[in-house]
Amino acid sequence: MANPTKVQAVAELTQHFEQAKATVLTEYRGLTVSEISQLRRNLGQETTYAVVKNTLTKIAAKQAGIDDSLSDMLLGPSAIAFIKGDPVEAAKGLRNFSKDHPALVIKGGVLDGKSLSATEISKLADLESREVLLAKLAGAMNASMSQAAALFQAPLSQMARLAGALQAQASEDPSLLASGAETSAPQGQAQPEAASEPETPSEAPAEEKSE
Repeated sequence: MANPTKVQAVAELTQHFEQAKATVLTEYRGLTVSEISQLRRNLGQETTYAVVKNTLTKIAAKQAGIDDSLSDMLLGPSAIAFIKGDPVEAAKGLRNFSKDHPALVIKGGVLDGKSLSATEISKLADLESREVLLAKLAGAMNASMSQAAALFQAPLSQMARLAGALQAQASEDPSLLASGAETSAPQGQAQPEAASEPETPSEAPAEEKSE
């Protein structure tokens, strides 16, 4: 009979994979409990940073239909950032934290169902936020409201491709980005309130043996 605790853990991980817009796999060996708690606070309420068991995570990833390449990276002490908010902002948060805490190693991840290498996640962190990209794209294209609304629904991977095309076009005509940057958000759109600091998670061992 299957261990009920492990069955529940797999079910929870599968749900995290299915609900996340993106996931980033890290190795946390050497981080203290306090540093892991600080990272969780830095990432905010829309990202769940969880220390995971490799064996159970591989099962959950398979059940969620995640690319096998993520399973190949599940080696050593593993923790995953399940991102429900803006993947660019989360990638920036992880990269910036890893600069100050080299023990946090970004190994790879998944975005829009496609696997990402550590280098690609670093490039993702270099992008501007979704709102800034949309403003520039809308300004450069002189987009109507309906076009702008369609852009808001585009997957982030498509946004990255659009941003690359815009950058190439702007290299020939720099005024495009200038005009786009001045484009204000649509009237009536409420500005997001600052996220409140999540409760400090219960302390867990800073290092956990993988299965």
